[in-house]
Amino acid sequence: MLSLIGREKALFSNDIENHEDELKSIVSSSSFLVLGGAGSIGQAVTKEIFKRNPQKLHVVDISENNMVELVRDIRSSFGYINGDFQTFALDIGSIEYDAFIKADGKYDYVLNLSALKHVRSEKDPYTLMRMIDVNVFNTEKTMKQAAENGSKKYFCVSTDKAANPVNMMGASKRIMEMFLMRRSADIAISTARFANVAFSDGSLLHGFNQRIQKRQPIVAPRDIKRYFVIPKESGELCLMSCIFGENRDIFFPKLSESLHLITFADIAVKYLANLGYKPHLCESEDEARELAQTLPEKGLWPCLFTDSDTTGEKDFEEFFTDNETLDMERFDNLGVIKNEALYDPELVNEFEQTIDKLKQNQAWTKDEIVELFFKMIPDFGHKETGKYLDSKM
Repeated sequence: MLSLIGREKALFSNDIENHEDELKSIVSSSSFLVLGGAGSIGQAVTKEIFKRNPQKLHVVDISENNMVELVRDIRSSFGYINGDFQTFALDIGSIEYDAFIKADGKYDYVLNLSALKHVRSEKDPYTLMRMIDVNVFNTEKTMKQAAENGSKKYFCVSTDKAANPVNMMGASKRIMEMFLMRRSADIAISTARFANVAFSDGSLLHGFNQRIQKRQPIVAPRDIKRYFVIPKESGELCLMSCIFGENRDIFFPKLSESLHLITFADIAVKYLANLGYKPHLCESEDEARELAQTLPEKGLWPCLFTDSDTTGEKDFEEFFTDNETLDMERFDNLGVIKNEALYDPELVNEFEQTIDKLKQNQAWTKDEIVELFFKMIPDFGHKETGKYLDSKM
């Protein structure tokens, strides 16, 4: 998979090797709750914990089918542990989940990998509200529960898109970070901002697999460059932040020769070459759909590479801003953003109250939510183009 994203070397191998003994010692003597554990990053984190023999590892996710695959994957790769390993198909926002926590709830480490991560989720006000619920309020709820139950650490995933956000997803994670700062007085928290996870569920690269299986054209933007990590690296980054992060630390991958920007179109070409195909560049969706019926037999695959014009796309990626304090010395390939508990308590409270009022009325518009986001993040770089990914092939 590394070769498909233009790399030869794993990012964090030195840091993992240097800290492996300590990782094993801490994990093997600790209990873990992984939320959103059946997503791509959640599965990677769960496997990194499992293979170091924890005393207790409970995994929660709303996707029953993905949870089944997680267990099959773990049994096929690692076998069994002496500790208590269980999975639970639960919605974090539900009464059933609260009952589950009430029945036990005793975990040294709580890792929250659940999120609505797609920029396309901001296209309508109802999915956007669910994004706020999942990314902000479920985080607040599970942090509070972890603190009340005496957990040592709460970890959750942020995103590179939270640094100078231009879309509602990134902004929701930036607001989530404000809630983390508030709750850091009650429990040690750490998080991670990292690059796109290559071939993760629902990603454009994962879509390449689907298009090939369904004999459909490959479509990709040619003007957007992104950093990519593979799933295993995402799991390592999260575990390192969870175990070694100090209160309010945000971990991120250092930029290096190993981590470089690459366009989706370039990855598509490498991906097709790996399968024995050459790209055939098309001028339109209709042409691409039509040629998908005949070109593959000739060793060619129809591709439509276009410039991006949809709402919420960021021209470049960044893991930190100019006004954040960095520790670049502690690890070889991991940088750390050091944070004070800086947030505006009145603003955070107002956000809670405003969203709660909108929900009680069971009526809200996207404009109302966007206006609230601008109040929370005055330099929010959101631009509405009126175009969304769901209106394109």
